[in-house]
Amino acid sequence: MSLLYNRIVVKVGSNVLTREDGMLNVTLMAHIVDQIAVLRKAGSQVILVTSGAVAAGRAEVDLQRKLDPVSSRQLWSAVGQVKLINRYADLFNENGITCAQVLTTKENFSDRLHYLNMRNCMTTLLENGVVPVVNENDTISVTELMFTDNDELSGLIASMMDMEALIILTNVDGVFTGSPDEPGSQLISSIKLGETLDVEAISGKKSNFGRGGMLTKFHIASKLAGQGISVHIANGTKINTLSNILKIKKEAVHTHFIPAKKKSTGVRKWLSHSDDFAKGEVIINEGAREVLLSDKVVSLLPIGITRVEGYFKDGDIVRVKDSNGELLGLGKASYSSDEVLKEMGGKKSKPFIHYDYLYLL
Repeated sequence: MSLLYNRIVVKVGSNVLTREDGMLNVTLMAHIVDQIAVLRKAGSQVILVTSGAVAAGRAEVDLQRKLDPVSSRQLWSAVGQVKLINRYADLFNENGITCAQVLTTKENFSDRLHYLNMRNCMTTLLENGVVPVVNENDTISVTELMFTDNDELSGLIASMMDMEALIILTNVDGVFTGSPDEPGSQLISSIKLGETLDVEAISGKKSNFGRGGMLTKFHIASKLAGQGISVHIANGTKINTLSNILKIKKEAVHTHFIPAKKKSTGVRKWLSHSDDFAKGEVIINEGAREVLLSDKVVSLLPIGITRVEGYFKDGDIVRVKDSNGELLGLGKASYSSDEVLKEMGGKKSKPFIHYDYLYLL
């Protein structure tokens, strides 16, 4: 079978994997695994990002007393993740494939060393014919450290691993001009980079078991497309959706985010997803703004900084804003906020953010 891509991340949402009664939809899980097995046999490397642990645990455990949202999520995910990964292991084994569990938290992406260690782990798994099955570690995550949902996690994984495509399987056909339930709402089959859409019209409705919605998927897909990664949002509850999307000359009803031709690489790719990890921000003057946004290859020097917000250390990620508060980019600080305050406006030779560690929006 000829495929469009050789390196793919497949994300499966909670509403695809669970029935209305909260139990795992084992039949549909098996069908998705079978499709991944076909892709593997065709020569593709596949990473599976899966939801479903909390839903699986909810179906297994009746609460003995009322718990707060974080505690109940920890309980259900701890129980459910065992059930979920064991089911995946059995299904992949039936296809002669070994899978591996990879649990992560948002914090693992905030530190460059942890980021590289995680990338090395998954590279090793793929090189040895193992399918990484990735999920957020909800047992230790707290609200402020949680991903928006596994859509965000799948985007980070696709970017980190230099994948060619991300396939997001949900319980609707893709991005619509309004809520899919509304009369007259139409499916958008393709979205070009930079194309303006009425994002307020895109359904913000969240799933019964997941935390995200279509608006989250739209923003993540748009960011990845800008990095040169193709994104497809499709209905994973339908038969052969994954296979149909990836077969050359085979059409599937879904939304395709058309990627940029030039791919982002290295540190800037990491920085592009690091807004949530920023420890502080610096405000720059108009002269520095013009230079940064020009075609010149430049670093941000202390002379262009007019104000510092927050406390950060050498090596932390910071936001760069102009005098109007517009976010211009993200970068890795070369020295602390206290040092910046001392040198602000001066002609210190060492850049505050070196060009190699500066990502501009």
